[in-house]
Amino acid sequence: MSPNRFPVIDSLRTLALALMITYHLIYDLDQWTNLAVDVNNPLWFIIGKTAALLFIFLSGLSSGLSKHPLKNGLRVLFFGMIITLVTYVAFPGEYIRFGILHFLGVMMALYPLIRKLPNGVLLLCSVLAIGIGFIIKNQVVNTPLLLPLGFIYPDFSTLDFYPLFPYSGVTFLGVLCYRYFFANQQVTKASAALEKKKLKNKKNHNSFPQKKRAAYPMFTWISRHSLWIYLIHQPILVGLIFTLKNFAFIS
Repeated sequence: MSPNRFPVIDSLRTLALALMITYHLIYDLDQWTNLAVDVNNPLWFIIGKTAALLFIFLSGLSSGLSKHPLKNGLRVLFFGMIITLVTYVAFPGEYIRFGILHFLGVMMALYPLIRKLPNGVLLLCSVLAIGIGFIIKNQVVNTPLLLPLGFIYPDFSTLDFYPLFPYSGVTFLGVLCYRYFFANQQVTKASAALEKKKLKNKKNHNSFPQKKRAAYPMFTWISRHSLWIYLIHQPILVGLIFTLKNFAFIS
C-alpha cells in the first residue's frame, strides 16, 4: 500500500460516499416518485449534512498527503463548473453556483498557502471562519459576487451551496488533524516502504519476477475513485428510478 494511503481515511471516505448516496436516493425518490418518502425528515438532513462535512474534513486532512494539491484542486473545480453548466440547463431556477465541488476545489488549490500557517493561526482561522459563517448566514446583498463567501442575493435558490464561510473552518480542522495524527505516520510509512522495497529487490535479484498480489482492498479502491463515484452516482440513481417507473415497478 502507498505510504500516502491510510485505511482509516479510506474507510471514512467510503462511509461519506455511502451516506451521500443514501441521501441522494431519498431526495430523488421524493422528487421524482409518488412514494411516501420525505427528504425533509430530520434524519435524512443529518445523513446528508454528515456526508458533506466528512468530505470537507477529509479533504483538508488529505491535502497534506497530496503531492499536487493545486492541480487536484483545479481539476475538482473544473468538474464543479461542469455541474454548474449541467444544472443550469436542467434546473435553471436552482442551478448550482458554488456547491461542494466548487468549495473543495478552491480549498485544495489554496492548500499551498494554508500549509504555511502555524497550528495556532490555523485553529484561530477555523474558529473565525465558522463564527463568521453563522453571523453572515442568510445575509442578503445586491450582488452575486459575494456568494462564495456565504452572502446570498435576493431570490437566491440552489440545489447545493457550500460557501467558504463557515465550511473552510472544517477544512482547517482537517489540516490540523493531518499535522497532529498523520504527518509523522506518513514519514514512518514512507521510510518503511523504502526499506521493504530495497529488501525485496535484493531478495529477488536474478530471480523470476513474482506475480503481483491484489492491489487494494475495497475501501481503498472506492476512496481512490471517490470523485468519479460522486460524478456518476446521481445520473445512475435517476436513470434507475425512471427505468423502474417506465416498467411500473414504482409510481
